[in-house]
Amino acid sequence: MSLLPYGLARPFLFGLDPETAHELTLHSLARLQGTPLQLAYANGFVADPVELAGLRFPNRVGLAAGLDKNARCIDALGAIGFGFVEVGTVTPLAQPGNPKPRMFRLPRANALINRLGFNNDGLEAFIGNVQRSSFRAKGRLLGLNIGKNAATPIEKAACDYLVCLDGVYPHADYVTINISSPNTRNLRALQSDEALDSLLGAIASQREALARQHGRRVPLFVKIAPDLDEAQVEVIAATLRRHGMDGVIATNTTISRAAIQGMPHAEEAGGLSGAPVFEASNRVIAQLRAALGPGFPIVGVGGIMSAADALAKLRAGADVVQIYTGLIYRGPQLVDDIARAFRRVPAAPAHPPRSPVHS
Repeated sequence: MSLLPYGLARPFLFGLDPETAHELTLHSLARLQGTPLQLAYANGFVADPVELAGLRFPNRVGLAAGLDKNARCIDALGAIGFGFVEVGTVTPLAQPGNPKPRMFRLPRANALINRLGFNNDGLEAFIGNVQRSSFRAKGRLLGLNIGKNAATPIEKAACDYLVCLDGVYPHADYVTINISSPNTRNLRALQSDEALDSLLGAIASQREALARQHGRRVPLFVKIAPDLDEAQVEVIAATLRRHGMDGVIATNTTISRAAIQGMPHAEEAGGLSGAPVFEASNRVIAQLRAALGPGFPIVGVGGIMSAADALAKLRAGADVVQIYTGLIYRGPQLVDDIARAFRRVPAAPAHPPRSPVHS
């Protein structure tokens, strides 16, 4: 358990503008990581190893991408007790993202809305930060999440993904292809049948070349939205299989506002995360599991605010989970609570490596 209870820090942070609080937190974590002051927020590590996508996950609780876009705080976040940490989304070139204000809290709903828009310092700075971290040397897993620049036309999106894949490949335990943020214009169109088939075909081909070059095959995950119907989920599942993807992350934020109508900030544009996305995420996870069968890795994310919520993700069909908004509302103790609850629940049998399925 951390020395500084999050309950003491939260009122101060929630008294600030959400993005100011976010940046202050990241700056503090970056300054304190690797020092004795890290004990203020660090948790003991709960071991609960599971084999998934050819990787050994030290436990089944991970950090979702988006919190540390520039990979500045990998070691600090690892100290909270995560078995795996995903950083990004990174784009080939630095970009400022969307105009401020672009983050909004909805405390009544345990939720956030953001329209940050892949704001990041670019691929070169990102890789430099990753190389300075010691997280992987401690046996934890690092996922690197890649996307496209806002100025890149959607028909040329694959070029950005391939540039990022080339850059991050030597430094990642797995790579996530983010095609589901609602905050980059037309990005979600990449989830459609033809666009997804073309993109994943290009990425799969490039992965084969990189595997030969580096002598290791890095797993590829695809992150999808919760705002999909069952037919769309089935198409995505078939496309993932066809191109030999190693896993799927379900889900990103939602554009639905049904659960927060009438609340302050409810009509702000952007992706809604936190408790309101919980049911939609679980629905997509269950549909994916039905479509993909028992042997395909699924990372469950969306609306996990308690250990009970995390266990519900496993019941829906996820193998491991990630959190983000729950960490902001509940603090580091949530990681420990989930890891301890999971340790009492047997993991699904290890999934053997799969060959690409062609149709």
